[in-house]
Amino acid sequence: MAFITRYNNAWDRHYKGYAMRTLHCSFFKLSIVLLAGGIILSGCSEPSAPLPVTIAEPGPIPATAQRPGDPDAGYTTLVNRGYVSCGIPYSAFRASSGDVPVLHPLPGRQGRNAELPHTLNATTNADGVELVVSNCLSCHAAKFDGELVIGLGNAFMDFTEDAAIGAELIGAWVEDGPEATAWAKWADRIGAIAPYMRTDTVGVNPAPNLTLALMAHRDPETLAWYNEPQMEPPPTDPLPTKVPPWWRMQHKHAMFYNAMGRGDHTRYMMMKALVCTDDLDEAREIAAWFDDVRAYIARLPPPAYPYPIDHDLAEQGREVFERTCSDCHGTYGAARHYPNELVALDKIGTDPAYAQQAVEAERFARWFNQSFYGQGAEARPGLGYVAPPLDGVWATAPYLHNASVPSIAVLLNSPQRPTYWRWTAERRYDPETLGWTYERLDAGQQAADGPEEARQIYDTTRYGYGNQGHTAGDKLSEDERRAVLEYLKTL
Repeated sequence: MAFITRYNNAWDRHYKGYAMRTLHCSFFKLSIVLLAGGIILSGCSEPSAPLPVTIAEPGPIPATAQRPGDPDAGYTTLVNRGYVSCGIPYSAFRASSGDVPVLHPLPGRQGRNAELPHTLNATTNADGVELVVSNCLSCHAAKFDGELVIGLGNAFMDFTEDAAIGAELIGAWVEDGPEATAWAKWADRIGAIAPYMRTDTVGVNPAPNLTLALMAHRDPETLAWYNEPQMEPPPTDPLPTKVPPWWRMQHKHAMFYNAMGRGDHTRYMMMKALVCTDDLDEAREIAAWFDDVRAYIARLPPPAYPYPIDHDLAEQGREVFERTCSDCHGTYGAARHYPNELVALDKIGTDPAYAQQAVEAERFARWFNQSFYGQGAEARPGLGYVAPPLDGVWATAPYLHNASVPSIAVLLNSPQRPTYWRWTAERRYDPETLGWTYERLDAGQQAADGPEEARQIYDTTRYGYGNQGHTAGDKLSEDERRAVLEYLKTL
């Protein structure tokens, strides 16, 4: 008999079909990597009295030694383990979804995991209920030329729907008893954070905002969950962030765009566990797993550019790049050097909203300072952004921290950046511009499209969505820009 707490048994096929569609559109995308765009926090060594928030000054970021781990064990954890420990009972998942095709089978998937899409893992909870839970690969794996690339940020995820609807409606397929209890925990958590993870635009990621919402519901010292927020939650209009590629992590001293994420990277990588982990023992177990996950991510290489390269032109581009771009982005090849430098807002000129929000969100920083996640970690937000290493940059459109620029060609030529744009339906990669194909829209088109179409449009006039700044490329000639584009294909 279907579990009945919020609903009666008067379900027809229309509502069940709606639940299944919402499950596919929301739950599969609920693998929110809670480190995607930078977590708005600050860290300390042991839970204690709240400590002041330290603001980072522009300049180089020092390195911190990381704990060792086993990369192969880290991959196994990533694709098999339940590091998110609540989810949909497997029986309800199958009843609602049927046989979901495994479009991108991954090596090393064990048992039930081999039957699931790559964005989901199987686990069993303490009550013996088999669950389907989210993993990191919804956000941190994406297709390129039809092949799944682990570590490539997913630029096309859709967070414009209300995830709470699907979570509630899936209860129609849940049996009474332990399965009902397991489903209710997951549905309650999704319901609590859904307002803070809903964006207006397809393709932008709300991970930082959602992280703060989870903090508002938890005791920092015990990790106990409260149904009502214990401090003022974040705004319900998340700022846009872009999911960075994992293969850059091996070169970075701070994990996030605004120079936060210093110290123990493991504690930040495992913050996805905030959704479900309610006690310190479980958190410690997941932390041990994530030492290995960090080691796996640190070993990931960037993909090789798959199309022809004009190597003579690329060599010309290297010379231009090293003259114009290397102070911030570093040099590559045998003499590789990456500066790991926080660049001040007034120097880089890019949209300031994300950096400013990080500095202003002091109550969340204080939560983190007292928490398990802050032990050994340090996150000093700064009023600026870290110029990233550019390994595999050609694959990582769109560009800037807020995903506001669709290609490298227009990143290097700021007057040509579109004010309103959207991806074309075929989402074809353009080797001439180093980005996915897109179309420009004028203000009249943007206003006339209506709400359903408007969510596909990136509007750079909105707060936090600006495409300004990063104008060094404007000083280059057309020939120099073309040469730099060719050089970036070699990274």
